[in-house]
Amino acid sequence: MTPVPYKSIINGGLKPGKSFTVRGEVKCNPHRIDFNLCHRFGIAFHFKVEFDQNKLVVNTWDVQWGPEEYPAGMPFKACQPFEIYIFCTDHSFNVIVNGVQVHSYKHRFLPLNEIDVFEVLGDVQINHVDA
Repeated sequence: MTPVPYKSIINGGLKPGKSFTVRGEVKCNPHRIDFNLCHRFGIAFHFKVEFDQNKLVVNTWDVQWGPEEYPAGMPFKACQPFEIYIFCTDHSFNVIVNGVQVHSYKHRFLPLNEIDVFEVLGDVQINHVDA
């Protein structure tokens, strides 16, 4: 098992073609889970699972939060295993949960190579990370 909060350095910064896979299990009675790709001054990609509100929220923090995006559906369930795959393209982050694409988030922060940390926070048990 991998400790949470989880943080890993992206050597050389993010590049198109880089992906992140997290397999784990949502804790019972969860409040939230965050998957973040960070740079020195903020969060380029913030993917938040809000269990209280039964929704997903995606955003960017760069001096302040930008407009939120709300992917449809809620693929994460309390006490259940999951796999999330985040893939960086030239133009967006594509998010696939349990084999289904849930969102494509257009890059708001550039240059990508300044994004150098991947982190997972919240009510989750991590079994495997490929970052």
